[in-house]
Amino acid sequence: MLSIGRSRFLLHRSWRPLIRRNHQQVNASKLKSIQDRIERIPIEDYRNFSIVAHVDHGKSTLSDRLLEITGVIKPGENKQVLDKLEVERERGITIKAQTCTMFYHDKRYGKDYLLHLVDTPGHVDFRGEVSRSYASCGGALLLVDASQGVQAQTVANFYLAYSMNLKLIPVINKVDLDIADIAQAEDQIENTFELSKDDIIKVSAKTGLNISKDLLPAIIDRVPPPTGFKDKPFRALLVDSWYDSYVGVVLLVHVVDGSVRKGDRISSAQTSKKYEVKEIGIMYPDRTPTNSLSTGQVGYIVPGMKASQDAKVGDTLMHVGREQETETLPGFEETKPMVFVGAFPADGTEFKALDDDISRLVLNDRSVSLQRETSNALGQGWRLGFLGSLHASVFRERLEKEYGSKLIITQPTVPYQIQFNDGTQRVITNPDDFPDLALRRSKIESFKEPFVEAIMTLPQEYLGNVIKLCDGNRGQQIEITYLNMTGQVLLKYHLPLAHLVDDFFGKLKSVSRGYASLDYEDIGYKDSDVIKLELLVNGKSVDALAQVMHRSQVERVGREWVKKFKEFIKAQLYEVVIQARANNKIIARETIKARRKDVLAKLHASDVSRRKKLLVRQKEGKKQLRSIGNVQVSQEAYQAFLKR
Repeated sequence: MLSIGRSRFLLHRSWRPLIRRNHQQVNASKLKSIQDRIERIPIEDYRNFSIVAHVDHGKSTLSDRLLEITGVIKPGENKQVLDKLEVERERGITIKAQTCTMFYHDKRYGKDYLLHLVDTPGHVDFRGEVSRSYASCGGALLLVDASQGVQAQTVANFYLAYSMNLKLIPVINKVDLDIADIAQAEDQIENTFELSKDDIIKVSAKTGLNISKDLLPAIIDRVPPPTGFKDKPFRALLVDSWYDSYVGVVLLVHVVDGSVRKGDRISSAQTSKKYEVKEIGIMYPDRTPTNSLSTGQVGYIVPGMKASQDAKVGDTLMHVGREQETETLPGFEETKPMVFVGAFPADGTEFKALDDDISRLVLNDRSVSLQRETSNALGQGWRLGFLGSLHASVFRERLEKEYGSKLIITQPTVPYQIQFNDGTQRVITNPDDFPDLALRRSKIESFKEPFVEAIMTLPQEYLGNVIKLCDGNRGQQIEITYLNMTGQVLLKYHLPLAHLVDDFFGKLKSVSRGYASLDYEDIGYKDSDVIKLELLVNGKSVDALAQVMHRSQVERVGREWVKKFKEFIKAQLYEVVIQARANNKIIARETIKARRKDVLAKLHASDVSRRKKLLVRQKEGKKQLRSIGNVQVSQEAYQAFLKR
């Protein structure tokens, strides 16, 4: 006879397949109803849009509210639904482009609309993803904080969206705040962007004020539908990608023409590689299979792709066998890293584990370039290339928080272009590769460094401080615009990228007491007089600390380096000399005096010659020690020196 516990267990186990089957049937019927609903909506009733905003102006909150109102998520169920990374939620920024499909029933017309919200990064480091995201949209919400007004990032992303012919809907958010100045925000939108005050919609993303009443109807009425053709061969724009440990690379795509189904064979225009569609669907808000995507839709494809580097943002996907009759979509650009750092394990024994962690993270971020390098000071490590300083900071933070890794990161450097006398060019990203003085004199015509156009918004009272900061960083003033009578100033400068990545944003926040905002755009290379600055310890160069910089900065930085590095070197039994060298010339020096042993301690009534003999022998011993002795600099010393 079975015990009660045993019989309950068997009964429970016998029910499991039935429960699983019922759950699968519920899921299948839900997916079928979603697919049927999509098929009933014509392309004229599709609306693809994104949100253009500065950091902390409420973009993620507005996205959440739209998803709640359209029934994708339950009210209060989630926050920052489209910010899936932990670092995105902590910093309040969007790093990866995300999308979500929504169904909206417009009571005015008595029919359903299919809305695709493409949530884009706002920061310039991710400008490639932003432009591809905009390319999949017909319009954008230009979101401005009622208390802060127009900021630098708003301006930069407005120009990008405007240049791509997006229909812009101006929206003032946070109108429910006590400190909201709606009239000021309206004036700024009208004067800065030349948009009519009558078109502005005032909302509160936090409370949902005016979103159902005004914003959603405006999206339906003002954003144009997609312009693709269903009867043309399939082609889709690759908007973004991410890596899933179970299915491999997942592609976020905008179907421009035709349609694609599960099981179809597709190929990439850029890599010519062929894949079979394993899974296909929409983000609702997570991956929801629908078995097909048609013209105008934004959704995901799982092609069985193994390497993230094969998923190139801006690529065109098409059906295998129809490549000749399918026109490649314009605007593809290979992402180019603009900030490079050396990365080394804080503990040398952790190299293998850290190598695995970095490789896993690079799988999810195809814009990071990675190659091994070895330093005589820090041992084995990697040279990592990023889109910008924020990108590098986010990558490091993800490594530390998601994998618990500890890194020593060298000073960031930018790519320098070398123009040779024979007309050839070379780009160097590592100070170790910088040519020596003899080669400079005989074979090199010129050096070029990358510049950016920086756009800053700040209160007028801090204008003098910010101009002084920009001029001190070799900036060239382009434009000053006073934003109406609001006390805000829009300032444009051409700045060397090398200065921008050297904590320029932190210095800007410091001189403006946190009120200034910054955005920037790459404007290419300009001629520059750059040289390599090295740090020497007893005549030996510390390769991990070398840096390329403009000649005008060398003396100041060299003096700072030797003083700072002296603090982290322990005194030896011989003299330690720390020097800064540029162009084979010593420009700064600090000396750590030798620790002295009292060799005369045991002598009492000895004669002078005996004393002299011992002192001479000590002096010779110190000379010999210095010639054969190596100064051991600890990893903690490097970490402390490189830490901001």
